[in-house]
Amino acid sequence: MDTTSAYIPPKIWSDTRKSGGRFAGINRPAAGPTHDKDLPVGRHPLQLYSLGTPNGVKVTVMLEELLAAGHAGAEYDAWLIRIQDGDQFSSGFVSANPNSKIPALVDRSGSTPIKVFESGAILTYLAEKFGAFLPLDGARRAQCLSWLFWQMGSAPFLGGGFGHFYAYAPVKIEYAIDRYAMEVKRQLDVLDRRLAESPYLAGEEYTIADMAVWPWYGALVKGQLYEAGEFLQVQAYTHVLRWTNQIAQRPAVRRGRMVNRIVGVPSSQLHERHDAGDFDTQTQDKLAAPL
Repeated sequence: MDTTSAYIPPKIWSDTRKSGGRFAGINRPAAGPTHDKDLPVGRHPLQLYSLGTPNGVKVTVMLEELLAAGHAGAEYDAWLIRIQDGDQFSSGFVSANPNSKIPALVDRSGSTPIKVFESGAILTYLAEKFGAFLPLDGARRAQCLSWLFWQMGSAPFLGGGFGHFYAYAPVKIEYAIDRYAMEVKRQLDVLDRRLAESPYLAGEEYTIADMAVWPWYGALVKGQLYEAGEFLQVQAYTHVLRWTNQIAQRPAVRRGRMVNRIVGVPSSQLHERHDAGDFDTQTQDKLAAPL
């Protein structure tokens, strides 16, 4: 390991912005809005402001699963928040989520709008609102919430840690990549051991725990995240792969993964979702101008 140019932190840190990698333009050491702009509001009870990243996919999958289960009150409008353009720093978005991260949900089904942010909080809120995908009895509920919060604590090591230094950082740092690769492999082993014991993370039932973990770790073991599958030898985690493939076959999961998606083949991208029929008429291949 080369230590000849070791970094010595200054006594007081300042934002020099010498190099920040791919996301330098949207990272800053202060909160609050950068511009005034209200959030759009559609006709459905639930208004989602998001992007088809793993954290956004958690919520669109949950909403599609609720609708598939017959919960008509879960109809929603999904508005696209382009984080690279700084949409998350509008005054309207900051009002919905002071942390300026996607996703943000506004429930307008009652007399007073309810604002919910953080993907795990949104999943829990929806599960409790509709009485679905969160077990009621103490032991199973505890198991479900434990795995849900496991994801909340673990994914930053995968995304902001491994993903940043392996895929996005302008300089490849051996120590950082090794440190986070080790942790991600440990996490995969945790999941693999659990899924060797039961079909789903909370036991026999498919729950919000699976919806939270799948977009991150399922994408990772399928080689769809950071192009790191070979580097991490993900094929070794056979139980995670079984679980991943099983969830991927669910029709609601397929739909949820399309919503607010702006990468991939055009037929997989439904930039905004305002009606169930949009999956058939509003994907980017359907909207493309004829040649």
